[in-house]
Amino acid sequence: MGGSLAGLLAAHVLAGHADTVTVVERDRLFSGPKARAGVPQSRHPHVLLEGGQLALDALLPGFMAGLRASGAPCVGLPSDMVQWQSGRWFRRTPATTHIYTGSRAQLEHLVRERVLANPVISVVESTEVVGLLGDSSRVRGVLLRERGSGSDSGADDGAGSGSGGEPRPLEADVVVDASGHSSRVAQWLTAIGAEPAAEETIDTGLAYASRIYRGHGGSLGTDALAYYVIPNPRQVHGGGVIPLEDGTYLVTFSGLRGDEPPTDEAGFTAYAKRLPHPFVHQWLLESEPLSPVWGFRKTANLRRRYDRPGRRPAGFLATGDALCTFNPVYGQGMSVAAMSAVALRDALADPRRTPTTLRVQQAVCRASRQAWDISAGADRHMPGATGNALAAGALDRPVGWYLERVQERYAGDPVVGSAFRSVLTLRSPLTALFAPEVARAVLFGAVPETPQEPPMDREGR
Repeated sequence: MGGSLAGLLAAHVLAGHADTVTVVERDRLFSGPKARAGVPQSRHPHVLLEGGQLALDALLPGFMAGLRASGAPCVGLPSDMVQWQSGRWFRRTPATTHIYTGSRAQLEHLVRERVLANPVISVVESTEVVGLLGDSSRVRGVLLRERGSGSDSGADDGAGSGSGGEPRPLEADVVVDASGHSSRVAQWLTAIGAEPAAEETIDTGLAYASRIYRGHGGSLGTDALAYYVIPNPRQVHGGGVIPLEDGTYLVTFSGLRGDEPPTDEAGFTAYAKRLPHPFVHQWLLESEPLSPVWGFRKTANLRRRYDRPGRRPAGFLATGDALCTFNPVYGQGMSVAAMSAVALRDALADPRRTPTTLRVQQAVCRASRQAWDISAGADRHMPGATGNALAAGALDRPVGWYLERVQERYAGDPVVGSAFRSVLTLRSPLTALFAPEVARAVLFGAVPETPQEPPMDREGR
């Protein structure tokens, strides 16, 4: 259920174990890279972290070479980015990791081309799932209903208009929910006598707005490839300028509940003044806007605990945002979708264990745990955060004390910075922060000096 990144990659994995795999997608799928209505966040910034890069190459060998060939910008951290966080400008020392900042539509298009080339996989477009078949012991398929066909030459959103017709059954041995954070599976499970998953939420009320620009002279006017101001409890406004594959830049601002960035032109530009330095605002004044301003408000962290035992049917799995949704400011969603597909692949292929539904679901959930710990762990300290997962655990206070010292040194200490970036980009586990050389710097090293102004040149120039 769902033809976005998580659904496509799950289909790719399942194709190695099934005679047929059917992807059911509410939208019409475009032949090229284009934003769809079913991915409302697609016009906003997306980054592919190193953990996601490794996962995509493991699933689709050579994928990253194809992404680079398509022009997706590769940004080295910290060398290629002017970055502010926790009251400090980052030293632009040599890169220890790289992220890709091209559009979501481009990356999804490349994945779709690779995945749908497999004749085992088919797509049912402009169709929505409206229920599950089966009972509390086993799912046996889904109920489908076609959406209105709309106009073949219609709007850019790719969606049909309205729904019609009687639901029809599609039988299946395994059903995977990859329908996103607004999944309606809880009510469908209840309808067949099963138990929906418990939900954990943390919501800061963060909202953001984005717009595409062309820079003066086609660049940022510096050797940097991107700007990024990361919010924290003491400075709640965020913003960034990141490159896209066509040479343009996507500019985004974020603010908390009650102080959302506006979507009118004048208000959007003025909002840049809320950042801790005027350099982004100045760049906007000198650049050419190429799009309207798009807003986005659904940024809560949401985790559905399908990994815990309950009265749920065999043959049903959840992945992607239908399983775990993160505050998009941390840029984890696409990477976790790919890492979850790797976990699905490995769990199904494990010769030591029978791949029961619960065992496989637990493996997929583990793939998202580190990203959840990072996103939810940071957001529970933001002012005005709400939700049922705000309570701190027994280890949170000592670990929080240590991580605060890590962040004090992250911007200026290359050893601590390298370890922290490897964790944030999901390449290394959290335990990397406790390696001996990192712990020595965190526990006994002085807080290093960092630039007093935005470092517009890399170190060593």
